[in-house]
Amino acid sequence: MRIAVVQYPGSNADFDALHAARDVLGADAFYVFHKERELGDAEAVIVPGGFSYGDYLRPGAIAGFSPITPALKRFAERGGPVLGICNGFQILTELGLLPGALTRNAHLRFECRPVHVRVEARGVFTGGIPEGTVLRLPIAHADGRYQCDDATLATLQDRVAFRYCDAEGHPATAGAVDERGLPLNPNGSRDAIAGLYNEGRNVCGLMPHPERAAEAILGSADGLHLFTSLRDQIGRTA
Repeated sequence: MRIAVVQYPGSNADFDALHAARDVLGADAFYVFHKERELGDAEAVIVPGGFSYGDYLRPGAIAGFSPITPALKRFAERGGPVLGICNGFQILTELGLLPGALTRNAHLRFECRPVHVRVEARGVFTGGIPEGTVLRLPIAHADGRYQCDDATLATLQDRVAFRYCDAEGHPATAGAVDERGLPLNPNGSRDAIAGLYNEGRNVCGLMPHPERAAEAILGSADGLHLFTSLRDQIGRTA
């Protein structure tokens, strides 16, 4: 399985994604620099976290003008699996590959801590994870508050891949906190949305970092489930 990890200026989780895909999952993972114009023979693409182009204008916006971006859009529109993590999620919304927008956290602070999310919608990155499974994953963002209008939200209910929750899977309702007194919904996202799919279920964006929770030594290996789901899905369609 060939997985491309796109490197934009300011990406800082690119090696984490490469390591999870190559050294933990065992895939043939490789970098694609933002100045390139093709993804090569990639079977899947990861758009990693970080601060592409310094988050100038707004997070993910300038990446839309990068030379590699048209190839990324063509790959996604052909049905290729694309996983956008944190800043990658922001980029995918800016490109129109996912609906809505990621805005400044409701409390206006950077959040960096483990959270729990519940697996919901079926798709290429969750097909191998039982629905309702709770994953413990880290977050690290200042602009992770998912926002959309009412009409968009009504179309998303069967496409929400992950929702913030407590350790038992109870939803992160308004004002709910964990045992440390920290909000279960760490950024104030609408409907506690932590990640979602496009209509084709091949493009997924999420704010938590599964690549930083892909090995037990990191405190959680829950994130590896997304990568094994991808591997199994590609194996079925090969």
